Amino acid sequence: MDLDATDRRILNVLQKEGRITNAELSERVNLSPSACHRRTQRLEEEGYIAAFVALLEPRKLGRNTTVFVEITLEGQAEELLDAFEREVARIPDILECHLMAGSADYLLKMMVEDTEDFARIHRQFLSRLPGVRQMQSSFALRTVLKTTALAV
Repeated sequence: MDLDATDRRILNVLQKEGRITNAELSERVNLSPSACHRRTQRLEEEGYIAAFVALLEPRKLGRNTTVFVEITLEGQAEELLDAFEREVARIPDILECHLMAGSADYLLKMMVEDTEDFARIHRQFLSRLPGVRQMQSSFALRTVLKTTALAV
């Protein structure tokens, strides 16, 4: 399905205001409530809307430090990649894991309490990941821009 301008307006509003009522959404995108509801359902069914979630404030939960971890593996064999990805998925503190092109094989993103919390996670989990040749951690000093909204 191709997205038209109305679909794009719906997606833009929903990804910034996920709790908006259908009545409010329909007014914002200039549709009747029933037509807006049908379009929103179709966008969900066709996979344009992956999920509705609550985004938590990390600082309120004591997660004040963002850490990025670059990991280089010993090789690129499929079995090694699969084993690494299986194990990294079991670490509850990892928010994102990306297979990369470039100098590192994987990039992890984590939100931790502080350096001691990261050291604990490193000892308990990261140091035990299979096939790791090199690991480099970087701590964010300040978040300049953060959004979950995609340009549509």
